[in-house]
Amino acid sequence: MTPQTAEASSLKTVDEAIDRLLAEHPPASTPPAEFLGAQYDAGLAWVSFPVGRGGLDLGVGLQKHITGRLTAAGAPSGFFRNPLGYGMGGPTVLAHGTDEQQQRYLRPLFTGEEVWCQLFSEPNAGSDLASLATVAVRDGDEWVINGQKVWTSWGHVARWGMLLVRTDPSVVKHRGLTFFLCDMTAPGVEIRPLRQLTGDAEFNEVYLTDVRLPDAQRIGGVGQGWGVALTTLNNERYMLSDGLSARPAVDAAIGLWRERADTSSAQARVLRDRLLDLWIQVEVTRLTVLRADTDRERGGTGPQGSVAKLATTQLNKRATELCVDLLGAAGMLYDSYDTREFDIQDAAEQGGPVRSFLRARANTIEGGTSEILRTTLGERVLGLPGDVRVDKNLPWSAVRRS
Repeated sequence: MTPQTAEASSLKTVDEAIDRLLAEHPPASTPPAEFLGAQYDAGLAWVSFPVGRGGLDLGVGLQKHITGRLTAAGAPSGFFRNPLGYGMGGPTVLAHGTDEQQQRYLRPLFTGEEVWCQLFSEPNAGSDLASLATVAVRDGDEWVINGQKVWTSWGHVARWGMLLVRTDPSVVKHRGLTFFLCDMTAPGVEIRPLRQLTGDAEFNEVYLTDVRLPDAQRIGGVGQGWGVALTTLNNERYMLSDGLSARPAVDAAIGLWRERADTSSAQARVLRDRLLDLWIQVEVTRLTVLRADTDRERGGTGPQGSVAKLATTQLNKRATELCVDLLGAAGMLYDSYDTREFDIQDAAEQGGPVRSFLRARANTIEGGTSEILRTTLGERVLGLPGDVRVDKNLPWSAVRRS
């Protein structure tokens, strides 16, 4: 079978599965969780996953085709109901979880019945994640967790948290880490909302005090958490570069430009030049994402995901700033800065131009700051000299901390 014939056969298989799904579970009359459960059972959740695990063992590139057809039919989105679980948790459990863990977690993750969050960053371990200080001590078949996490998106609505902790302080920082799934409803888990510039309380800080987790909720081997976390982080970069786009902000800027009465003054010409430059840069980034998708289909893990994430977040910030500038004096107005509890079902909403402008700053921090991404790309891709690391060969317990 030629590659072209195989691709056509795979597409036919997917389209037949979509047709059956839509016929047996019309999106307009089927509850979202029920529809997504049927989508999972049909192998259309993550089409590249194995049969029985939400997939059909087909190329990952077919997922965009599936998403496009289902979105056009009015179907709910597994991604938007549980973005961190879908984009990061699912691939991590598939790569490192046991058969029992895959069976237990993947389906309710995809249906949105169990929302996931990420418990990685700490007040003194954000950019240098491997220096984290949250500790897990084994007690028989359980682990006792103590520490603090911060910037936990959707922690207040999550059932499970992807938790990275230190289980061996006597080795270098990257080697003494272990990855767990933390029940966010367990005794000792305290979630406090963090109010953002927009007024939303989307992020949280999480305190873990004598939280007991069964060893069955450990993903990967003891002390092997860094490798598991890299799987999570790599998928996070792809998720953000693929899911976050500056295109909506640029389209909004185009709409605001067309509404302007003044398009010929010197100031208007400057705004127009900024708009054209942004449109070109967004198109270049779109093509970079397509290259990354092609590499992933071929089994590659190139740097395009990190490059696209870095570029997209910077472009989104510039595009939303342009929208505010195009609004003129109206760009100084905002509906309300009152604290609002963030609703995960509204995560896909773009909001007005001013809210988007305020929220865009977070894009350059979440999923790896722009500064850290530049350092990583410079060292690991371009081969530039590495930063000074005084703790490189020291056990974590011997490293001085503030």
